[in-house]
Amino acid sequence: MSTDGLFAGTGAYYARFRPGYPQAFFDDIIHRFALDGTGRLLDLGCGTGQLTVPLARHVAEAIGLDPEPDMLAQARTAGVGNVRWVHAGAENLPPDLGRFRLVTIGRAFHWMNRTQVLNALTGMVESNGGLVIANDGCMALASTPWQHAIEDVQRHYLGPHPSSSPQPEPHEAVLARSPFNNITKVTHEFERTWTPDQIIGYLYSTSLPLHRLLGPRRPAFERDLTNALLALNPEGHFLEPVKLQVLIARPAVQTLTRGAGNGRISRS
Repeated sequence: MSTDGLFAGTGAYYARFRPGYPQAFFDDIIHRFALDGTGRLLDLGCGTGQLTVPLARHVAEAIGLDPEPDMLAQARTAGVGNVRWVHAGAENLPPDLGRFRLVTIGRAFHWMNRTQVLNALTGMVESNGGLVIANDGCMALASTPWQHAIEDVQRHYLGPHPSSSPQPEPHEAVLARSPFNNITKVTHEFERTWTPDQIIGYLYSTSLPLHRLLGPRRPAFERDLTNALLALNPEGHFLEPVKLQVLIARPAVQTLTRGAGNGRISRS
């Protein structure tokens, strides 16, 4: 599935309101792939750089690739000198990108033709390298009373959600058929704190074109959502329980990189 146009006009909201990743996640990846200031990073579906920018300081060169020009325009404002931002889809990788120690995909793999992307990456990843696919879901998916309140207000303004489409095949199953079939799973559990303004900004950053669908009703929507949230917690702070699911995928036969111990990586 292509993301072309899905995130048009959301770049500013994405850059400001999309949450980053916890330091424990970065520390683990830096250790596993011995990111010591050498090597190269490719971040596919990079958005505004939530993975690219923090990891860039641990590699010699990073490339952030995304099909949405608005996202890349925001990413460039970070001013990181060793990052090159490339306008392209993950299925159409430019032939001159070179080889990489690490390829990352954050919150974007489900939008891609996964098999095509994995096949294209086969000759682009160094022998001691691999892939990291990280996903922590959507803040607006209801699991707490305040998330149910978001759902209720959106339903009031937009009507019921369309019937759910069939669930895609799990990422792990797609990886298992690919050249990157030595898979380690890691889960980071933590909490995020949101305010009503941050929640509204996040909702405007998603592929649902809420900003356009609401049109002149935006002020009323923002008022009603804020009131619904504050009715649950007048202090205006809302805790989201987060599970960051990380798949670390390497070629089937491979030893760990320096700094990460010796021996085979076992599948978990």
